[in-house]
Amino acid sequence: MIGITACGAYIPRYRMNRKTIYEAVGWFNQSTASLAKGERAVANYDEDSITMAVSAAKDCLAGVDTADIGGLFFSSTTAPYAERLNAAICAAALGLPPHTRTADYSASLRSGTTALVSAFDAVHAGLSQFLVCAADCRQGKPGGNLEHICGDGAASVLVGRENVIAEIKGVYHLSKDFPDYSRLHDGQFVQNWEERWIRDEGMGKIIPDAINGFVETSQIPLAEYDTIIITCSLPAAVKGICKKLGIRPDRLQDPLTTNIGNTGSAHSLMMLTAALETAKPGDKILVVSYGSGCDVIAFEVTEQIEKKRFNMGVAGHLSHKKALQNYSKYLVYRDLVPLDIGIRGEEMPPVRHSVMYRQGDTLSALIGSKCQACGTPQYPKQRVCVNPECGIVDQMEDYPFSDKIGKINSFTGDNLAFSMDTPAIYGLIDFDGGGRLYLDITDGDLNTLEMGALVKMSYRRRYENKQRGVYAYFWKACPLPNTTE
Repeated sequence: MIGITACGAYIPRYRMNRKTIYEAVGWFNQSTASLAKGERAVANYDEDSITMAVSAAKDCLAGVDTADIGGLFFSSTTAPYAERLNAAICAAALGLPPHTRTADYSASLRSGTTALVSAFDAVHAGLSQFLVCAADCRQGKPGGNLEHICGDGAASVLVGRENVIAEIKGVYHLSKDFPDYSRLHDGQFVQNWEERWIRDEGMGKIIPDAINGFVETSQIPLAEYDTIIITCSLPAAVKGICKKLGIRPDRLQDPLTTNIGNTGSAHSLMMLTAALETAKPGDKILVVSYGSGCDVIAFEVTEQIEKKRFNMGVAGHLSHKKALQNYSKYLVYRDLVPLDIGIRGEEMPPVRHSVMYRQGDTLSALIGSKCQACGTPQYPKQRVCVNPECGIVDQMEDYPFSDKIGKINSFTGDNLAFSMDTPAIYGLIDFDGGGRLYLDITDGDLNTLEMGALVKMSYRRRYENKQRGVYAYFWKACPLPNTTE
């Protein structure tokens, strides 16, 4: 049996009410008033598609032995690097073995499901487990419809043969070079053709054709599916599709667009994760992923779903949020408004490729060392045990800190140090099981942060050096909600 063995998601903490967008730029395009409902997820200034994909993967892999993962596919239409393997960066951050197969999937909103099907093929060919990560930070022009519709987020799915919670039952592909949403290689904004054209000629025809094609080839009636996932950003199009195919609205999975927005290539996997969080054994799920055609994938939930313990998932992230009430702050985070960062901001340390490479998993996966004699962990890696009662030399083993929970020993809010999210917060973190590290603290509020608060490690963009064409990633401490000792 081949199918999904685990899944996870990541939604940024910041959510912006769409009324905030309309109040700021609705004067320019009053037709967006109809979209000014609900809220959309907004990535923090130190987040991008890579960092969100890593967070979703960590959510998916909680309690999973990663040594047996044979590959990682990364899907995104907004990958930070056009020429550097983004999937390899994700694999390094997750501490996957060097022999892990990696590849990027992009250019289409259905690239997430395309990567998922490729992972099924890889497991069928002999690999034991394969990880798929999808994430997007799509940007519509300020004042336009897409600014309201899009949202930031990520999802991750692990494919394997053992402990399968959802078995794959069939796949159907339809490729169609339909002009709806597009972005040039060096473009900052997603462009779209007329909405009526996209709705009627695109989604309204391509999606039904794909579903009918799948039903015809699989010989499984549409009425047998308990949950149908249609990743379509236009509610009117979904309504027309359901009427055309006779799909009952109560069988549709919540599109999540009201609370998150459309997360691009990650949206189909995010909706699938949400569906599996509430699924029962025997449920049949149909995933319909739209973008330059359509992918249709059928699953049947197994008895293993009752033994599966989900981590944060979609439900957990939906409840953990903070309102982003300042539209100007959103523009700055998205690099849409030039900000005078001052002398301190201009004095960013240079990012050296050679140093980053030589440090290896010490930087990428937050790997320290642990004394084999006394069990004392420390970071960074050392040859000599830091324990004064031990001091043994060259008896160390690798020890990961990225999956450990820490406690804030002390912290500082610095209004003089440069930060895109003032004040800069950093502190001394004591880890469960031992070890201490001085780290930046992200997604935290100085007025509510307390000594003893528990934190998890979060992979974030640390520096940005556009002159050299490099982003430097490292780990930051992220406070867990309501966890003060």
